[in-house]
Amino acid sequence: MAKKTAIGLLLILILLVVPAAIAAETGEAGGSSSEAKGFIAIACGLGIAVAAFGGAIAQGRAAAAAIEGIARNPGAASKVFTPMILGLALIESLVIYALVVSLILVGKV
Repeated sequence: MAKKTAIGLLLILILLVVPAAIAAETGEAGGSSSEAKGFIAIACGLGIAVAAFGGAIAQGRAAAAAIEGIARNPGAASKVFTPMILGLALIESLVIYALVVSLILVGKV
């Protein structure tokens, strides 16, 4: 239970730091200060790490549930397989969206 609390507090901290990094004032005319660039780089790294971690956990749980369902009822394998693949693809698309957002932010650095 303490591990879940620590992860929750870490996620809250990340959610508090990212807006500050994006809303940081610029030091030069038309450019970003080095501190803002550092915050953006940290936000990109943490964002893609959290997305990849969450996607991996979600895909593992989805696959485990599908395999458990097939093990209990082998006749339902054809009915379980297609929704599982669709769910895995949708989960992976969320991770790819996080990658695209972090690449856009890296382009601002």
